[in-house]
Amino acid sequence: MVNDLSSAEWEELRAAWGCCAYCGALEAALQKDCIQPISRGGRYTLENVVPACPSCNASKHTNEVTAWLRRKNLDERAFLQRYAEIMAGLEATEE
Repeated sequence: MVNDLSSAEWEELRAAWGCCAYCGALEAALQKDCIQPISRGGRYTLENVVPACPSCNASKHTNEVTAWLRRKNLDERAFLQRYAEIMAGLEATEE
């Protein structure tokens, strides 16, 4: 398993999202969740990891993110838009 996500990057992601990326829960014990699961070719990288509450992380498991969001009646569009905004913001701070 490739783990290219540094501790500093994880802290940046947690701060940028401020909550569970999927359901918005304000949870102290946010976990690293791969948008594209490891079992489907994903890796622990800045672009593929989001903070998730334990409930969402366990529920999503190895599912594809957009289908899982729809099945759970979570706002797929809001997630994708927020993801794009956060990634653009993080890229801007790296320049």
